[in-house]
Amino acid sequence: MNQPKDPPIRSGAGVAPVRPVAGGMAVLRNRPFLLLWLAQLSTQVGGNMVMLGLLVLISSEYAGSKIAISALLLCFLLPPILFSAIAGVFVDRVDKRHMLLVTNVIRGLAFVAAYLVGSNLILLYGLMALVSTVTTFFGPAEASMIPRLVPREQLLAANGLFALTTNASFALGFALFGPFVVAFAGPAVLILIVAAFYFLATLFCWALPAYKKEDQEAALLSKQALSASGRALEVAGHEAKGALGQLLEGLAYIRDHRNVGWTLSYVSITGALVGVLAVLGPDFARVSLGLGANSLVVVILPLGLGIVVGIVALNAFGHLVARRRVIEMGLIVLGALLVLLSYITPILRFFDDRLTAHGLMSLTQIIPLVCLIVVITFAAGACYAAVAISAQTQLQEDLPPEVRGRVFGILNMLVSIASLLPIMIVGPAADLLGATAVLALVSALVTIWGLTSVLRRAVPHRSARSKGLPPSDA
Repeated sequence: MNQPKDPPIRSGAGVAPVRPVAGGMAVLRNRPFLLLWLAQLSTQVGGNMVMLGLLVLISSEYAGSKIAISALLLCFLLPPILFSAIAGVFVDRVDKRHMLLVTNVIRGLAFVAAYLVGSNLILLYGLMALVSTVTTFFGPAEASMIPRLVPREQLLAANGLFALTTNASFALGFALFGPFVVAFAGPAVLILIVAAFYFLATLFCWALPAYKKEDQEAALLSKQALSASGRALEVAGHEAKGALGQLLEGLAYIRDHRNVGWTLSYVSITGALVGVLAVLGPDFARVSLGLGANSLVVVILPLGLGIVVGIVALNAFGHLVARRRVIEMGLIVLGALLVLLSYITPILRFFDDRLTAHGLMSLTQIIPLVCLIVVITFAAGACYAAVAISAQTQLQEDLPPEVRGRVFGILNMLVSIASLLPIMIVGPAADLLGATAVLALVSALVTIWGLTSVLRRAVPHRSARSKGLPPSDA
């Protein structure tokens, strides 16, 4: 017997030819959302690839100068801090599809220009600052498109898929495709390939549905209403007051809810640690581990694979352990592993000297250094995933819906600042003290913070488990 078909689902973009299935990968059967997701995948993977390519390029051309690498990272981190509020206001008043198209074209052209300027640092920094500024406008437009393309029942699945893609793209771009292209073609060719990724994303966005007639009329009325300069200044003033109010509300909420403050510290630590590793990684691999600039894949690839495995393990077994305990143990072990990696070469040399002095086979003949590096970095990647993903999930659970948007806005800004400060410090410090000492110190601080969390925070309530609630923070 033929079953009656469900009526088409209407969204802000028109008719979406999918059933209102709330979970799983069913959201990918929605062709407009699939196009938007493919555009996200292209830009995320390309962005992570180009970061690796630029790090290798600067490391090889400028002898691994940590100051030069720190300056590059500043070009990526400062624009979001400076322009996020302005970008959000502007994106609300334009056609989101046009914004996606323009930002992808500009970024693609910027990477073509980066390929042409080669290792000219000043021009390279300027182009990357432009890319980061444009990306600040791209992000809100991309997020705003999701409710237009997806039925309400699939919003959770759609946002979850975007979050998973953001994390997986690091492993794909920075740890897999990037090292492969650098090893076989060099960082310059990698930059050109990344430009192609952004032009491909432009094609995906071009195929997105255009605004409906009523959307276009509303946008036209909005532009006409803002055409007078006095009105525009008035609106800008209201927006500035609103942004300041959100900032104060977010700070007040964090002050009144210590669990949110602790979770913010976990997110900040993982964000800062990525920046620290990006600054110190090339020189550390070359000097401390004896790897060539193109052999950074020995560290990056197992790290990325460990992140993927950590995400899979969390999805399978994360519900068995209190989430905060996963975060704390992840911090402790992650810091200890990075300290071990920092001094793996002198540790092996110490044991080799003792073994050979007694006529025994050296340890490096039994276990090659490369194998130890792969094992340590793989385990560190899994611990990183346990901390980062669990902390983000904890934050989403702790924030009530009525304040979630405002608090997340201030948290994102604070995380960006927290990620920026260590990068400004570790570059000059590593030039003075060496990458090994600085990495070991930062890693030890990560372990200490995990231990502090264990000692200072209360044990999660058992009543939460008895009531069938998720094992989150009590």
